[in-house]
Amino acid sequence: MTPHESALPLFDAHAHLYAAAFADDLDDVLDRAATQGVQVVLCVSETLAEAERVIELADRHPLIKPCAGLYPTILDRDAAAAMLDFIRQYQDRLVAIGEVGLDYWKVQDAADREVQRDILAQHIALSRELDMPLNVHSRSAGRHAIAWLRDNGARHVLLHAFDGKAATARAGIEAGYYFSIPPSIVRSPQKQKLVRHLPLEYLLLESDAPVLGPEKDVRNEPCNVWLSCQHIAAIKGVPVEEVARITTANAKRLFPRAFQ
Repeated sequence: MTPHESALPLFDAHAHLYAAAFADDLDDVLDRAATQGVQVVLCVSETLAEAERVIELADRHPLIKPCAGLYPTILDRDAAAAMLDFIRQYQDRLVAIGEVGLDYWKVQDAADREVQRDILAQHIALSRELDMPLNVHSRSAGRHAIAWLRDNGARHVLLHAFDGKAATARAGIEAGYYFSIPPSIVRSPQKQKLVRHLPLEYLLLESDAPVLGPEKDVRNEPCNVWLSCQHIAAIKGVPVEEVARITTANAKRLFPRAFQ
């Protein structure tokens, strides 16, 4: 089955469709995704302005389901408070809280990391209050992020594009957390090893469009989650249909609002 022939039910668990890279052809991008079998694209935000934009996009495009959260490199308590207020205001519209998390690659100062952890704790508390899943970034902080999520009682979690070791990810699996795999798996030995060692029952597909595509520095699109599906199937030695079915079923469990 070629990509263009796929009619399997696919779910993109993490994308940035408000990005300037999609300003001129978002309709075409979404048409290609739908043709590929993508039923839902979760569009996360990094700032309040982007969260507002995501709501607007979801109003115009049924394929897009909105998420809102403050990106972990934004170490601004006032911005965090404003984002939490926004999430409460739009709680009936939002599918998840994100993109939130920890980033120890860009944020290396100990005091700044403490602010980062505190802001994440606030998002976790709100996710518990609203019974809303978290869409989590954990670059160079996988072990710390999983531990902080568990310590703060995070229940429903997606760790997107996880860059840590499979042994570290297993602590997330033990907590019931899910992991989403981008199309960059085709060129990432780390992602390939992660998939090899994690159970399919805890995997989802994601694009992280416009980045993390099959080709470095080339715009990525939601339709490319098909490539994630193919490569997971090859690594696991199962049919692509099974990967599509199970990852979409996982998405329905973690993000039920996306299917309402």
